Amino acid sequence: MPVPLYQAKAELLRTVGHPARIRILELLSERDHAVHELLEQIDIEPSNLSQQLAVLRRTALVTSHRRDGAVVYAISVPEVREFLLSARRILASLAAAQSDFEPELTR
Repeated sequence: MPVPLYQAKAELLRTVGHPARIRILELLSERDHAVHELLEQIDIEPSNLSQQLAVLRRTALVTSHRRDGAVVYAISVPEVREFLLSARRILASLAAAQSDFEPELTR
C-alpha cells in the first residue's frame, strides 16, 4: 500500500528538521564537499556528522562518492536547493509579517 503524500511530506520535513542536517544541505547546495570540509564548516563531532550524513543518504537527499581517497557528498536532486531557498523566503515573509504587527501590539 503506497504511503499517502502528506505522510511522505511529513517524513521529509522530519528528515531536514535538524540544524546540522540543514547546515549540511546548505553547504552541499553551494558545491560538493568532502567530509573533512564539512567538519571545518560545522561545529559538530565527527561521529555526529557521520550520523547526520547517514540520515541524509538513507533518504536519498545526498549521495556520496570517493575522490582522491576522500568521501565526497553531493545534493542528489536540484530541488533540494530550491527547497532551502523557499524555506528562506518563507522565513523572510514571516519575519516581515511579524514586524508589520509589532507596532499594533505596542500601541
